[in-house]
Amino acid sequence: MERAEKHEFVASLNEVFANTGVVVVAHYSGLSVSQMTSLRAQVRQAGGAVKVAKNRLAKLALRGTELEHITELFEGPTVIVYSDDPVAAPKAAVEFAKKNEKLVLLGGALGSTNLDADGVKALATMPSLDELRAKLVGMIQTPGTRIAQVVNAPAGQLARVFGAYAKKDEAA
Repeated sequence: MERAEKHEFVASLNEVFANTGVVVVAHYSGLSVSQMTSLRAQVRQAGGAVKVAKNRLAKLALRGTELEHITELFEGPTVIVYSDDPVAAPKAAVEFAKKNEKLVLLGGALGSTNLDADGVKALATMPSLDELRAKLVGMIQTPGTRIAQVVNAPAGQLARVFGAYAKKDEAA
């Protein structure tokens, strides 16, 4: 990389670190190209992204962000998995690491909170924002549905009574 490309890369990575919800750092030593492609696809499908960066450039990009406290994680061959959803990137990284022992989770950050490998795994077990929204909508809709059932119940009972009288008159 030339000097101008490095400056551009550091600036774009700094923007990612400043605007992302969660960052997971892992060692990827020994992963094949197809495995890395699979990781990228899995993370992209979850709503995140994967970047491989030189540690020196990543440390420069971390300066001035609230994630600056994770600079010590950037030792050796590291990969960065990040997403705006606080659960998407950790969930995808943990699922991939279960299938491929060569991806070793080092830790990460959720805003200004430092996460170790166990913290990333714990975060991965939580429901995503979309799942929480679906549960909330379901909880909000349930009382409305029940109210409609209660209001309609007497009308339904009246209809059955009228239907019974109609059948009784027809039989007579």
